[in-house]
Amino acid sequence: MIKFLDCKNKLYLKELSNILDKRRNPKNKELSIVKKIIADIKKNKIKALKKYELKFSKNNQIKVSNDQIKKSIKNLDPKVKKAIDFAYRRILNFHIKQKKTLQNILYKDNFDNKLEYRNVPIDSVGFYVPGNLPSTLLMNTIPAKIANVKRLVLATPKINGKLNSAVLYAATKVGIKEIYSMGGAQAIASLAFIQSVNKIVGPGNKFVAEAKKQLSNNIIGTESMYCGASEICILADKDTNLNQVATSLVSQAEHDPDSQCILVTKDKVLIKNINNKIKNILKNIPRRKIAEKSLKKNGLIIKVYTDTQVAKVINEVAPEHLEINVRNFKKYEKKIINAGSICNGQYTPMSLSDYTVGTNHVLPTSGSAKFSSGLSLSEFVKKISIVTLSKLGVEKIGNPAITLSEFEQLYAHTLSIKSRMRRN
Repeated sequence: MIKFLDCKNKLYLKELSNILDKRRNPKNKELSIVKKIIADIKKNKIKALKKYELKFSKNNQIKVSNDQIKKSIKNLDPKVKKAIDFAYRRILNFHIKQKKTLQNILYKDNFDNKLEYRNVPIDSVGFYVPGNLPSTLLMNTIPAKIANVKRLVLATPKINGKLNSAVLYAATKVGIKEIYSMGGAQAIASLAFIQSVNKIVGPGNKFVAEAKKQLSNNIIGTESMYCGASEICILADKDTNLNQVATSLVSQAEHDPDSQCILVTKDKVLIKNINNKIKNILKNIPRRKIAEKSLKKNGLIIKVYTDTQVAKVINEVAPEHLEINVRNFKKYEKKIINAGSICNGQYTPMSLSDYTVGTNHVLPTSGSAKFSSGLSLSEFVKKISIVTLSKLGVEKIGNPAITLSEFEQLYAHTLSIKSRMRRN
């Protein structure tokens, strides 16, 4: 069922890279439709949006009224409400501590020049939340709320013709007042050109990810990471519980046929038994077909022989989620520099971090963990440099600047600087 890579081959990293690239750079002609959808909605606005919603989702109502929201929430299981409340508190408590990282900088130099670095909240943000994932709504919007984003706009598609009452409850708990029933690439285009937000965040399928990618080349901001189909990489050894490994692999496979699940291990016995264990688990889950497609298409078992190979392989994969399910996880922790989130030890299933741990589950995928981080408060603020020079200050720092501007043959720069100086 799952592909196998043996690191005995000296070119194992190249072979691994080739396997990963096939998923990261799909030659999928269907993605060209995204460009058409974006252009159509940019030009024809709500008329085009309704056309695509009817075509793809049979949805003819975009704006969700307050009465609809209240009615839907009334039908929500109280147990689910309590679980959302519990998750909300933990996510809020963890992310509110990040405010310390957003402190403004202000100092004066010895010439009385004032230099500032100020954090300013983004004015409006659009959030894309798949139709049945209240946890994703909490993860996306709570950091924005803490960062004091003024306008939060939600786009969430209907599932089987209905909006998800848990998503709506989570939205009202955060305080979102603009909620739209729309999905796919058309939802992303609408957030950009109809709701006119400044930035769009939130994970989705390949069409959602592609729409955000195309729009990021425009005037709309998106996350600094690439939010595509879910991924997990598990490091296990001879002492790791087989059931823990298998269930964690399947937990990501059930998300999407494009999800990727990778096992890295030195243990031959684990490799021998893992496929049968996975098959037994698949028999009893509702999303069996999705998980099977994912594992067949993107599943991978990597046989390593040394700790050096372990680090090289995982850093090349740069997984969204990494479980280091070995006793001595500290042995590897500092060697892994490319991962969206790391779960250490046998008592830390990655799936738990999707809900009630408190850390954010919106994380970089498709190798973007090599250069970006998971969602945080920083995603929702702009940093502005503010400079106020004194009469003495411009004199003192002006001449070295003139030397550099003339060296770069930017003579108008020189003239501009001299215009503020008494002694030219």
